[in-house]
Amino acid sequence: MNFQEILAFATGSPWNQMLSLAFVGLTVAIIYTEIARLFRGYKALRPAELTHLVNSENALVVDLSASNDFEKGHIAGSRNVLPSSFDPESKLLAGSKALPVVLVCRTGQASAGAAKRLKKAGFEKVYALDGGIAAWQQADLPLVKGR
Repeated sequence: MNFQEILAFATGSPWNQMLSLAFVGLTVAIIYTEIARLFRGYKALRPAELTHLVNSENALVVDLSASNDFEKGHIAGSRNVLPSSFDPESKLLAGSKALPVVLVCRTGQASAGAAKRLKKAGFEKVYALDGGIAAWQQADLPLVKGR
């Protein structure tokens, strides 16, 4: 298939035009998403990568779940901080600017915003658990109950 054939398809029937526009739109969205991911300042981790980071670099894991959700199940060694009281200058985080800090929440949404705040505050190694606790459970990794 050459460029002339592609152009003929794209300018053919209205159905072909809609398909071509949809294809271009999806391509632009994917490119934008990938570029934004490169410049967001933190790295999303899969559960196995988080386990490795905790074991090899003594990463601080901060769980942004509600207190009752944290008590139902959290990653061993994680510290609970409510999103409403999350502050990069808190005592918990103040001495950790050079350490890896991994933010975790139930779905991965709240941790992404908190990760951006930590990066802006000068933290060097900032991570977020991609998919949150749900991804951790899906990987069949254990959770600890209680405080």
